[in-house]
Amino acid sequence: MTFTATFDERYRAISARDARFDGQFVTAVRSTGIYCRPSCPARTPKEANVTFYPTSAAAHEAGYRACKRCLPEAAPGSPEWDLRSDTAGRAMRLIADGVVEREGTEGLARRLGYSSRHLGRLLTAELGAGPLALARAHRAHTARMLLVGTDLSVTDVAFSAGFASVRQFNDTIREVFDMTPGALRARRRDHADAPPGLIELTLPYREPFDAAGLFRWMAARAIAGTETATDTSYSRVVALPGGPAWMRLTLSGTRLALAARLTTLSDLRVLVARVRRLFDLDADPLAIDAALAQVPLAQRLVADCPGIRVPGAMSGDEMLMRAMVGQQISVPAARTHLTRLTAELGEMADVGPESARLFPTMRAIADHGATVLRGPAARIRSIVEAARRLADGDLALTSGDDSHEQRTALLALGGVGPWTADYVRMRVVGDPDITLPGDVAVRAGARALGAPDDPAGFALWAEQFAPWRSYLTAHLWRATAPESTRDIPPAPKAASATKAETATKAETA
Repeated sequence: MTFTATFDERYRAISARDARFDGQFVTAVRSTGIYCRPSCPARTPKEANVTFYPTSAAAHEAGYRACKRCLPEAAPGSPEWDLRSDTAGRAMRLIADGVVEREGTEGLARRLGYSSRHLGRLLTAELGAGPLALARAHRAHTARMLLVGTDLSVTDVAFSAGFASVRQFNDTIREVFDMTPGALRARRRDHADAPPGLIELTLPYREPFDAAGLFRWMAARAIAGTETATDTSYSRVVALPGGPAWMRLTLSGTRLALAARLTTLSDLRVLVARVRRLFDLDADPLAIDAALAQVPLAQRLVADCPGIRVPGAMSGDEMLMRAMVGQQISVPAARTHLTRLTAELGEMADVGPESARLFPTMRAIADHGATVLRGPAARIRSIVEAARRLADGDLALTSGDDSHEQRTALLALGGVGPWTADYVRMRVVGDPDITLPGDVAVRAGARALGAPDDPAGFALWAEQFAPWRSYLTAHLWRATAPESTRDIPPAPKAASATKAETATKAETA
């Protein structure tokens, strides 16, 4: 099932306590005044007493409080907001990234192309809550996560979660959870062994989850001195709004643990949101796998790798640079170029266990990239010009962009053609429905399945997989790679879209 389920389907889901629906909606019960996740173990309420809401913020605005037993705020994020390209979906992604705290509702509205008043009306009509209420719900979720998952002081939790004051924090926790911060903290697990300054959290996700494939993916593309990846972990330093941060994601059994050190505690919710997008943790794998497997030729792909994910990006700017640097060269060669670029232009960050270099700023690449980058002069000029436009604010790439508008903006850049533009928006926006008919690895995978492998024929054949063609693409990349590098697809041949387009390998870095 997906978030488009009807009332009857949702009621059957809560009757069965179906955890697959956790995070996709909440169940509000009029007789108790609380809202729950679908898998709540409490007795199923009478149908006449139930109202379903798309977000916890909507339920709270309607006067309900979170269930103390199932803690609906602890469920994985809704795939609806992760995938939708309309105003509501884009707004939810930007709110999760902390835009309201940094830029206010005016800044959020400006990014979406509306007045703040009109955006409030749109979101209230669609989601049952305006941007401030939605942002408050995200702050409450982050606060709960910190109270039960760390030993941070209550004051540090308040400001880490994005609250303006401890009083506002206390009031919100009581309103949302009907508990004091101290009562929530009583549910925490022991963190006595955690080193000082280290934040440790567990990130929920839906199973099945091809974590091994994602870790190998990251390992193949890790920039030395910035990123480190193994079969079970991935770590890096990254620039966040409040300063440099270090993070490490580790899989132990079925537990996905995030460890972090931050310059500014309020950046934690931003980091969590970006890590979730990087590892596609809010995907609905059962719905995706079921849809792909409806086509007989794809059933083997799904059976071989259930729960495949499409890697996202920590930064839109960085993703574009990595894609353009890696055009027409192999994965190892791209790593070499990116490592040199970072070693020369990246700033040192001492926030983690060891000193590391941040990926270079766009200003640094714009000013000095021409002397550091290697390769064809035309490609270097294209990279430097793209970095200049990003640094000057003439171009912005965020997870909240309209996918098609982002594609148009990318195609306006010199040296960027359809393949690169589609690849970048697959990673940055998280568009689930991207297919790359000019990609040699994708076409080889289609040919191995017995599907059409010419660009036009493949594009037509792939239409039956909408709206999950990005996941089909990921399966085809994986299927055509050698067993030892199953998650490292080969580089496609040069695209014919434009002379300047560099037909990057499938998923450069």
